[in-house]
Amino acid sequence: MGNAFRGAVVRLGEVLKIPLPIQEEMVAHAVAGLPYEACGLFAAKRGTAEQGAVEICQFYPMENAVASQMIYQLDGKENLEVEIRAEDAGLEIIGVMHSHTHTPAYPSPTDVADASRFDPFGMMHFIIVSLEHEEPYLRSFKIKDGEISEEEVAVIGGDSGTESSKAVSDRGSNPEARS
Repeated sequence: MGNAFRGAVVRLGEVLKIPLPIQEEMVAHAVAGLPYEACGLFAAKRGTAEQGAVEICQFYPMENAVASQMIYQLDGKENLEVEIRAEDAGLEIIGVMHSHTHTPAYPSPTDVADASRFDPFGMMHFIIVSLEHEEPYLRSFKIKDGEISEEEVAVIGGDSGTESSKAVSDRGSNPEARS
């Protein structure tokens, strides 16, 4: 699977930093969830989310409560348990990861509607891992008032231990790509 990213990034000005092991864990969780969409929450150190460049320090894989190939839903009880675990560790949940099993890593109309209900202030990061091709890839977005903005993703770590900004796919930039 590796570190597969393709294409260009539309920058928001924010950078979402993902340590390579966490990026790999997200992709592995997405693949393991097949044939269904996979989902989870991720966290950063408390108080760092407003600083412009935030680094994910924990991923919490979760079950897709609806076991669907087309949508995901976080289980309310499991969501609360994850929130408590994060808070106890001095972390704050900063986003949701989910996969698209057969479409591009771009928010669908359903994703946008869900984001509006889940995060009406547009503070959360929404990572989508696409499994539409042999090589999975991910992109990250902020969604506020129905507006979708892609943010730069920087995968940090790896063999060289350095930070490298990875371009992500511009495939499927059409928001009508799936329902």
